[in-house]
Amino acid sequence: MSTQTADHTDIRATNLAAVLGHLRREAPCSRAAIAAGTGLNKATVTSIVGDLLERRLVRETQQTQNHVGRPATLLVLDGSAYATIGLEVGARGLTALGCDAAGEQILRWHRAGPGVDAGPAKTIAAVVALARRAITTVQSSGRQVLGITVGVPGLVNRDGAVVLAAGLGWTDVPLRAELAAALGRPDIPVTVDNDASLGVLAEHLYGPYAGTANLVQLTGDTGVGAGIIADGRPLAGHLGYVGEIGHLRLVPDGPACGCGRRGCLEALASLPAILEQVDGSIDDDPQHQLETLIRRADADDAAVAKVLAEAGTHLGHGIAALVNILNPEVVLLGGAYALLAGHLAPAIDKALREASIAPDAGGCTVTASTFPHTATPLGATAHALTPLTRGRLPARS
Repeated sequence: MSTQTADHTDIRATNLAAVLGHLRREAPCSRAAIAAGTGLNKATVTSIVGDLLERRLVRETQQTQNHVGRPATLLVLDGSAYATIGLEVGARGLTALGCDAAGEQILRWHRAGPGVDAGPAKTIAAVVALARRAITTVQSSGRQVLGITVGVPGLVNRDGAVVLAAGLGWTDVPLRAELAAALGRPDIPVTVDNDASLGVLAEHLYGPYAGTANLVQLTGDTGVGAGIIADGRPLAGHLGYVGEIGHLRLVPDGPACGCGRRGCLEALASLPAILEQVDGSIDDDPQHQLETLIRRADADDAAVAKVLAEAGTHLGHGIAALVNILNPEVVLLGGAYALLAGHLAPAIDKALREASIAPDAGGCTVTASTFPHTATPLGATAHALTPLTRGRLPARS
């Protein structure tokens, strides 16, 4: 390919991504509105829209306008031809979510196990089985699967290998490569990312704080991690190892952490740490254990209230570190933290304000996520659409 052709391809991809982005935010809208909103000329928009219509990524609709004349032809995203699959691996089990290209949910499953002690091989086999079932379901609806993204609670490198997932007991697991080989579907790209990074992507795209330029989501179902949007963009870091707030050492002689150190936030205030402090151990059904914990907390059980207050204080100190460095507008409590937010919030708020250097915690609001069960897999479905949002269209069928 010549340099001139390559440049043309890059420009068209950039323009196409701009059109899709505008449609995702503003649809239904006219071609003229897209041109005005993106700064592209009308001929370019018409050409790109024609391509998107042909590939069934958008469709035309009509909406009566507030002026005399025939209704304008408007455009909306069309999810009927394509879908992506998001998967989450965690201590509470495996979750699968399927969304069409317009972001509408078409499947959602959760299965318990295999459990933290199962090891990578057994867990990967379970993920592959769930992924195959999801692929079959999506394809039976007449949609093409554009990609699969898996969220894992730990350090994930650029090759999709899990360098360390202390909460799962994993070290140096080539997860993406093993999943891709086991699925045997070279036509379906597989990617792996950190669960919190995917969770904050869902919040940034779909939640009540969508579009917030400086946003953090904190998860603690397995380990404790922070997904970060900084100045409107996902923060990835040099090698992708961002947001491991769970391994901030708060109590040097504190409880042992799965990372091999002592006194980490994860060892003090993750969901497994909370359950162990309340019940003395983690049983084979952490989901049931969590539900029991919530009932006891709602019933003002004194022992549970004490543990949650201590966990909230530790979380407040961890959030203060994020606030002092990043100055986010909002910190969302995800997963189990969202379900326990009413019990954690008073201690979090007190510790945050005491440990933050900026007045009023730098204007930061801490609140519960509205996606306590699905943020990571929902973000994973959006992540799997990345090639499309960057202007790389699927092949014509």
